[in-house]
Amino acid sequence: MTPVPRNIYGVTKSAAEDLCQLFWRNQGLACVVLRTSRFFPEEDDNKSVREAFSDENVKANEYLYRRVDIEDVVSAHLLAGERASELGFRKYIVSATTPFRREDLERLRSDALGVVGERVPGYEVVYRERGWRMFPGIDRVYANERARRELGWQPRYDFSSVIESLRSGVDFRSPLALAVGSKGYHDEVFAYGPYPVE
Repeated sequence: MTPVPRNIYGVTKSAAEDLCQLFWRNQGLACVVLRTSRFFPEEDDNKSVREAFSDENVKANEYLYRRVDIEDVVSAHLLAGERASELGFRKYIVSATTPFRREDLERLRSDALGVVGERVPGYEVVYRERGWRMFPGIDRVYANERARRELGWQPRYDFSSVIESLRSGVDFRSPLALAVGSKGYHDEVFAYGPYPVE
């Protein structure tokens, strides 16, 4: 789908992509745009989500549809750099591989718990042990098929790997994510989240 920007941040990202495409078309400058999902360690920007779920619970849930580990982000960037000249101009979504299928999309909005239970059996036990919950609905899913197919990208971290890590009692983040940690976006503290959203 064509992205519909919700704020100035989204508008400037779309404008930058259009400029990259223009330079590829007019000057032959190869450019691969990687639309990376959330990989930052900061809290969610939605206050109601922060109040209803623990931070780790939110991030684990997001691996289903809009989160990626920084190690996978780095591997995608390395591949894009290697392949840019042959690809010309491309846009790819860099997100954890979702277990969802196209036929799940409508039901995900109202019955995410049921769909996740079907696609990742046994996750409920692991969540229950931690007092975690699944989001009741998921409104969009970032699909990485094109990046995997055209770049040869093979992300290692997804919701199933999160569940396996939790089951084994180890951190679900990659060694790189643990080493990088949180650098913070701003020195300033904002009223409604870790960064300005208006």
